[in-house]
Amino acid sequence: MDQPVKSGPLARNITRISHLDLPGAGQVYVAGDYAYIGHITNKERLGTSILDVRDPRKPRVVTQIHLDDRDSHSHKARVIGDIMIVNVERNMTAIGRKADELPGLRAQLRVALGRDPTHSELAEKLDVKESDIPAVEAMEKVPYDQGGFRIYDVSDRARPRLITHQRTHGRGVHRFDMDATYAYISTEMPGYIGNILVIYDIRNPAQPAEVSRWWLPGQHLAGGEKPGWPGRQHRLHHALRAGDRLYAGCWHGGVRVVDVSDIQSPRTIGEYNYHPPYPEPSHTFMEVPTRFDGRSIALAIDEEDHAASAEEMERRRGRPHGCLWLLDITNLQKIQPLAIYQVSELDSPWSRAAPGRFGAHQFQEHMEGTLVYCAWFAGGLRVVDIADPLAPREVGYYIPEPAPGKAAPQTNDVDTDSRGLIYAVDRYNGFDILQLDKR
Repeated sequence: MDQPVKSGPLARNITRISHLDLPGAGQVYVAGDYAYIGHITNKERLGTSILDVRDPRKPRVVTQIHLDDRDSHSHKARVIGDIMIVNVERNMTAIGRKADELPGLRAQLRVALGRDPTHSELAEKLDVKESDIPAVEAMEKVPYDQGGFRIYDVSDRARPRLITHQRTHGRGVHRFDMDATYAYISTEMPGYIGNILVIYDIRNPAQPAEVSRWWLPGQHLAGGEKPGWPGRQHRLHHALRAGDRLYAGCWHGGVRVVDVSDIQSPRTIGEYNYHPPYPEPSHTFMEVPTRFDGRSIALAIDEEDHAASAEEMERRRGRPHGCLWLLDITNLQKIQPLAIYQVSELDSPWSRAAPGRFGAHQFQEHMEGTLVYCAWFAGGLRVVDIADPLAPREVGYYIPEPAPGKAAPQTNDVDTDSRGLIYAVDRYNGFDILQLDKR
């Protein structure tokens, strides 16, 4: 592949049309003439940017929504018509997340030990230093109550109007899907361990109404269920709707197909889990609209889970990176893997730059034809043709330069539009509009 240069990105069969130095983002979603970008935690408390992309060579920021809560971020955004939904989730600080676990852990240890646990005993179970426990206890006294999602009227893209803030529970909402009738929300809820699916009727956006819930057996602690896994390893990442089905990525629980023909009673009709032996969790699961020789195909993509130090990277040497999966879902009672697509560490000069992630993360959550556009962290954007589902083939890539002060690029999300343009965002900094060269 091309050798790295300091002056620009590395690319094959992809041309960069324009670039903006926007703060890091978790999602880019394109609808009509506008791109909606949900930002990850940043000093400016920037939640959402709306960009006019009618002229792709000169994208223009129309407006930006800033958060008034320093403990939250809104890094996902979707729009249907004039309604925009953004998530509200607790910032991903180690101490804050441990504070969520402290009450239940303390109660468990009190029963097991017959006394109150010491700071040392709590620290061991929480996997933190004993000196961190006072900070964890301090955050426990100020519980997070902002988690959920916000609904905006964006009929005037320059002046989004907040309609409502629907609160859920715990850390709040991560990713989600939506249509004109329902929002398919991945969130924590009281009585459950880890994120579950909560479906809301949003036809009256001022008063979202819960319709139903779906979860993995073992998540409903209040219902007497007991998880057979540690912590929150099996949980819903998010689900995408296609017809009367939802396709759910379930982290270390693999993937599920959920029947929602009766929207009030979602039920699992297919499942597949490749953990173990593959170590990286299932991020997104999506049906391919094209059939191949009469077979129904779905895509799953892993998330390279944690940014790794040099020491952690050495420990992980030889371990498979997150990758793209092609699955035969013709028979939902016997889902079969067909192929995987992987990127070699030799294919990016930043594949072992620490701290950082190299493997897969996400693909565009809709497709026409046989091209899949994948965000691959330090591997940049990879475009994969699945015309032969047994032999996926890369047809182009684009690896941006690292954000200022960062060891590696971290391409985090991608979307495409009806013009064939590609929109990619970096986890740290950067928004690119790209185009696949004619083949």
